[in-house]
Amino acid sequence: MDLSMYQASVPTFIRMLNNLSDILSKAQAHVDAHKLDETAFTGFRLYPDMFPMARQVMIAGDTAKGAVSRLAGVEIPVYEDTEKTLAELKVRLAKTIAYLRGFQPEQIDGTEGKEIVVKRRDTEARYSGRQFLLDNALPNFYFHVTTAYAILRHNGVEIGKKDYLG
Repeated sequence: MDLSMYQASVPTFIRMLNNLSDILSKAQAHVDAHKLDETAFTGFRLYPDMFPMARQVMIAGDTAKGAVSRLAGVEIPVYEDTEKTLAELKVRLAKTIAYLRGFQPEQIDGTEGKEIVVKRRDTEARYSGRQFLLDNALPNFYFHVTTAYAILRHNGVEIGKKDYLG
């Protein structure tokens, strides 16, 4: 049986966003146990020119909801990007997961050949649905989830590969 566009997107995004939420719970426990400044913690980054941890989480969720919305041909919901705490980031992830759960396979399946146009500043990138999902959305999503994980691990949160994979 072939893997469908729905199976390759919605459940994958949901599973990894749930894993990321669980990782943020472990980060909260770490912050609380060590009496750390939570907003400094969410502001940590791997390198000065990279986004901080909070932004990595936001982009991971935005990538998931954007990918599924584009494939389904519906407008992408916009979030305000005001989250500063781990708890606020978890709420944002929960909202994104609930949004993704609202999609049905018939909205996504069959979009392999659909033209997807992504506007970035003053340019446009054009993809087939399959190319967009497999070569753009999923790699970008995993990049930001992995970077958030790496920032937290680097700063002492006791997480491992099992937490990342769920």
